[in-house]
Amino acid sequence: MASSLEFTQYVCGQLAGAGEITCRKLFGEYGIYCNQKLIGCVCDNQFFLKKTQSGRALLREVVEAPMYEGAKPSFLIQELEDSDYLVSLVQATVQELPEKKQKKKKESQNE
Repeated sequence: MASSLEFTQYVCGQLAGAGEITCRKLFGEYGIYCNQKLIGCVCDNQFFLKKTQSGRALLREVVEAPMYEGAKPSFLIQELEDSDYLVSLVQATVQELPEKKQKKKKESQNE
């Protein structure tokens, strides 16, 4: 079952205080980004957050599940009503994730 845009927008709205939150279609579902870092996904109308140690320390209930069959487990975030809690969880996660790698520019063949 594909996720609805409405549910994805609700999740993004709940995370809004964490930074620049965006979503993008990703493999038929939605990738969730904070400050241009992929932090998780919405799959089957469920929010999955990338696993980090700081995120684990803040979780009220640790539930790990794969986003889809064969995927590595992520944190399944079932408590979506408390925006302040979600914001702190996402901020901690973003800080621990590596910086986005810069793409190397191809050298001009005319040089």
